[in-house]
Amino acid sequence: MLEAIKDYKRSIAVVGLGYVGLPLAVAFSKHASVIGYDSSEAKISLYHQGIDPTNEVGGDSIRVSKIRFTSNSVHLREASFIIIAVPTPVDKHNKPDLSALISASSIVGSHLQTGSIVVYESTVYPGVTEDICVPILEQQSGLKAGIDFQVGYSPERINPGDNVHRLETVVKIVAGPDEATLETIAGVYELIVKAEVYRAPSIKVAEAAKVIENAQRDINIAFMNELSIIFNRLGIDTLDVLKAAGTKWNFLNFQPGLVGGHCIGVDPYYLTYKAEEIGYHPEVITAGRRINDNMSKYVADSLVKQLIYDNCSIKGAKVLVMGVTFKENVPDVRNSKVVAMIRELEQYHIDVVAVDPHADHEVLNNEYGIELANEIPLVDAVIVAVNHKEYKNLALDELRSLYKPHRTVLIDIKGIYDRREAESKGFTYWRL
Repeated sequence: MLEAIKDYKRSIAVVGLGYVGLPLAVAFSKHASVIGYDSSEAKISLYHQGIDPTNEVGGDSIRVSKIRFTSNSVHLREASFIIIAVPTPVDKHNKPDLSALISASSIVGSHLQTGSIVVYESTVYPGVTEDICVPILEQQSGLKAGIDFQVGYSPERINPGDNVHRLETVVKIVAGPDEATLETIAGVYELIVKAEVYRAPSIKVAEAAKVIENAQRDINIAFMNELSIIFNRLGIDTLDVLKAAGTKWNFLNFQPGLVGGHCIGVDPYYLTYKAEEIGYHPEVITAGRRINDNMSKYVADSLVKQLIYDNCSIKGAKVLVMGVTFKENVPDVRNSKVVAMIRELEQYHIDVVAVDPHADHEVLNNEYGIELANEIPLVDAVIVAVNHKEYKNLALDELRSLYKPHRTVLIDIKGIYDRREAESKGFTYWRL
């Protein structure tokens, strides 16, 4: 199959063209015939126009690619190597929501041809690929896995907005049901990955590896957030402490912050769900999640205290929130904890004015009912919630011009500004 793909005699299909699938499709299109499928006709229309709503690959890369973008699933039967890269979020109870994965498996299965390989990239708990996805593929196709078609797993490691750790430069884990399939999957990914393609011993190992990557990061950030709460009560600057501690060679470089998005704040719940299913209640993982989930309220409460110190009436106070995306320099607002923080502020009847140069306005409005301001009125306080590059370049004097007279509260969640400089310019400065 690999040689046929390299000779453009067989096609690769990427199912799900978001932050993960689109970069994959673009990368593979430089080496093979690629079908890009997404159920969203609106998204496919944008791609046909050469527009990249994710900002991950850029419009130029889409326009010069020879990807056959489609929302008609019948074209999937033309592919022999199918990659499924759809979202795997959690529901309102923080339980795994596999609906998109199940739907994608059903669609792929209904068009699956004998001799094909299906590779899943979506983050799941160990066992999902073989215990949930494979039976759906078999049922819809009438074929038998391991005989008529093969299934593999290769967890995505896309880091939105990161221009250094790209798809091509990050080690890629692959797994398959047997040695021959594993080598074929590895060979296909080696077409686009310049870094190592790591062959995991089993699909479950690869699934587990992915889910603990983000759980580990979540726990480490939770520790930083807990330290921030402690040091705030002690009157010690957390970032000063971390800078000093960081002089030791083995001190890990993590910082406090709001943990949102579709990975770090979600994946630990997949692991805890599976652990509880087999009779074990995780303590460290759930403690980390509890701390991080409460940080939006903690920041909102801290702002209220600072407003009180500034002799500002809370009800009706006008607060500017700069940045609403889940991380810097991306349009993605999914599971943004800044949104949760805004909801907490609204509980105090605070008038929130939100701005963001990168956020997807349509999703923000449709999903969360938040409209970004076109004009900024004078405000009582400012929260720099996301360290977008535009905000890093914004001088404190420019920021000061946004305030009402005699108002000084500046909440700098990620510590963009120098505390001492801010205080010397008259700001009442607070950060995690």
